[in-house]
This record gives sequence, C-alpha cells and structure tokens, in this order.
Amino acid sequence: MSDSQNERLLSYLKVHKSIDPLRAWEILGIYRLASRVNELRELGENIKTSLLTVHNRLGEEIRVALYTYEGE
Repeated sequence: MSDSQNERLLSYLKVHKSIDPLRAWEILGIYRLASRVNELRELGENIKTSLLTVHNRLGEEIRVALYTYEGE
C-alpha cells in the first residue's frame, strides 16, 4: 500500500512543490505523511521539512509540518 502512496505523493510534490498533513489526507488519502516522506528520503528524494502555523477548527494556533520538494 505505501508504494502507491509514495508514488502519489512524489507525483504531487513534483507538480505542487509542497504539502502539509491536511492536504495529504484530503487530496491523496495519506494519513501518515511523515512516514511516507521518510520512505521517499530513504530512496534519495530531497524533501525539506519546515513548520507552518495554522488555526485549527477551534481557532487555536497550531504548528504543522510543511514538506517541500527540493528536486532530485
């Protein structure tokens, strides 16, 4: 299962350049984004992690990971 998720994720990153966990779940059906990113890194993909500040549905400010594709 994760192979197809990895393929979907890499294809998305090559076009859109970045993704956060909510978008990964909504658009790609990937719940464990950090695990998929780590697997892609192990395969040699250059993906940078930064923190993004967003508001949750309760209006609270939280930080989530933003993964950015840096190319091959």
